[in-house]
Amino acid sequence: MYKYLFLFVSVLLLAACSPYKDLTKMEFDDLKYPFPVKTIQLKDANIAYVDEGTGDNTIIFIHGLGSYLRAWDKNIPELSKKYRCIAIDLPGYGKSSKEIHPGSMEFYADVVAQLINKLELKNVTLAGHSMGGQISMVLALKYPGLVKNLVLVDPAGFETFNEGEKQWFRDVMTVNAVKLTPVQAIRSNLILNFYDMPDDAEFMVTDRIALRDANDFEKYCYAVAKSVHGMVDQPVINLIDRITQPTLIVFGENDNLIPNPYLHGGKTEDIAKIGNEKIKGSKLVIIPECGHFAQYEKYNEFNNAVLEFLK
Repeated sequence: MYKYLFLFVSVLLLAACSPYKDLTKMEFDDLKYPFPVKTIQLKDANIAYVDEGTGDNTIIFIHGLGSYLRAWDKNIPELSKKYRCIAIDLPGYGKSSKEIHPGSMEFYADVVAQLINKLELKNVTLAGHSMGGQISMVLALKYPGLVKNLVLVDPAGFETFNEGEKQWFRDVMTVNAVKLTPVQAIRSNLILNFYDMPDDAEFMVTDRIALRDANDFEKYCYAVAKSVHGMVDQPVINLIDRITQPTLIVFGENDNLIPNPYLHGGKTEDIAKIGNEKIKGSKLVIIPECGHFAQYEKYNEFNNAVLEFLK
């Protein structure tokens, strides 16, 4: 009994001492973006996006699991000097609509394809981070005529999971598991995305914490859980040898999430090379002292690699 009382009091003390205890509740529409936000009604969702730069060549940026278009804050200002840059919030994330949806990689790929068609975009480069990389590969395979180039940043999809491991993901990643994540775990989970988390990435933590009481928060949690199921239910590793688009693959050398540390372990570079070998003619760039959020943590190196690749 005393043990549980001690644990209860400890939790209360941690909560009281938390630097985030005074954060004001925020709705998803209250999120602050550094660029003007537009919305577009598509067949399957209402999508929020930012649209910077001009020209006939467009880069569409697709964020990863649990994230939003601010994942590309440090890339759009530089890359929009030469290219039209469109970063989107996927359905269920950020400022986009939060209808119940299947969360499959194909669903997200279809939504991005709808965006490309409705905006009548040509010469499109897809830049996908983590889950966004897997979505980009699915889109390139299903709609090859819509995609000119691929930029895959620490992409999901190169690692192989057996049926037991896939079920582990489904069992662990539930709506309640996302919804009830403690404040300190939210921060520690974000830190894992970096080799050395920069101070100016703190907004990723505070936004996530401030949204916990948002009216649509449970729908966001649903999107996150279904997205994990979608990634393991629609593997691409045995299909990517059919990708024909020129492809740049960028990994942080010290990615703490790929390979999965709980199921496999090993070196990120080994997983990166699997994708590099399967996607014919692809270029692999591995950035030292860099984690899973390569485009943010080492944005200069990433931006330069993209500019060199697309020139």
